[in-house]
Amino acid sequence: MPQHRIKSQRFLEGVRVIDLSQYIPGPFATRQLSDLGADVVKVEPPGGDPMRQFMHQSDPGGQASPIYRHLNRGKRIVTLDLKSGSGKRVFTRLVAGADILLESFRPGVLARLGFDRQTFDKINPRLIFCSLSGYGQNGPYRLRAGHDVNYCSLTSMQILNGTTDAPVIGFPPLADHAGAMQASIAMLAALHARNQHDSGAYLDISLFETSLSWQYLPLLVDGVERAQSLLNGGAACYNIYQCADGNYFSLGALETHFWKNFCMTLQKPDWIERQYETMPQRTLIAEVSQQIGRHPLGYWHKLLDPIDCCYAPLIKPDELSQNPQIQARKSLSESGPNYPGWINDAMVEIDDLVEIEHPETLAWE
Repeated sequence: MPQHRIKSQRFLEGVRVIDLSQYIPGPFATRQLSDLGADVVKVEPPGGDPMRQFMHQSDPGGQASPIYRHLNRGKRIVTLDLKSGSGKRVFTRLVAGADILLESFRPGVLARLGFDRQTFDKINPRLIFCSLSGYGQNGPYRLRAGHDVNYCSLTSMQILNGTTDAPVIGFPPLADHAGAMQASIAMLAALHARNQHDSGAYLDISLFETSLSWQYLPLLVDGVERAQSLLNGGAACYNIYQCADGNYFSLGALETHFWKNFCMTLQKPDWIERQYETMPQRTLIAEVSQQIGRHPLGYWHKLLDPIDCCYAPLIKPDELSQNPQIQARKSLSESGPNYPGWINDAMVEIDDLVEIEHPETLAWE
């Protein structure tokens, strides 16, 4: 590798980030910055982020959940009571030296604590201040409680996913992670603009609108309903099929040559010209399903895996580490998924989180 190429951990070297968020969206957003070298300080209230024990039974030593540790890897964690004078003083000192501040309270909470936008402008006029909330900082839903299932429901995402019988809940939560990515992109764009114009920015990002922004496909196509379109279960060439042993595989043969390869491998040449029959293709899907249901997944994997037809088995989480592509790319570790990509021909090194026991000693490096 050429010596002039910088390491991924130095892409955001010197960038100072304060993370006031909890649960998934905000921590995931700032963790993306941490993975690339930013110094992220996660400020938690007394009692900590509820994510420390979410979906996790605490061990005798009180170890935080692996989910929490994954979301906050590479960060420094400090507990501050922003209702107290000492907590406000430490927080103010952090803000004065920060480049980015992300918060995920309901609108108005920070202002009631004495930290509104005008206050932040006085403390640090170059600050990039990002508010990541469920529905945004204005509008009739601004104070409404919500979670991923609600945001996806109100943007038509939930109603379009599932079987003909019923919608399904997406997992992992889509709006949470999409919103996190939207926030991190916006923060990096604002950072780039600040480096050119020397001024801060205020970012109002909502999980609801991020989910909505992904709805261009159903919005721009007439008459899309659940399990009735090309990409949500209405086509035989793009579907999920159950094998004789109860396992499943997916077929993504959208292009004609992929579909043809699949049909010829199954010795069903009469299916080839039926690829774009009127949808939903219930009759053709039933025929393919009946054929697939005659043999277990092992049979189909041996037959279809070598064929260029966009075939892939549905594998369980505990089988992921056995996948040869994941093994080759070192995409998983004991602490979960690694950074999703290599930079300058090298893996991104991942650091663990660091708990700060004495807030008054905290300082930017």
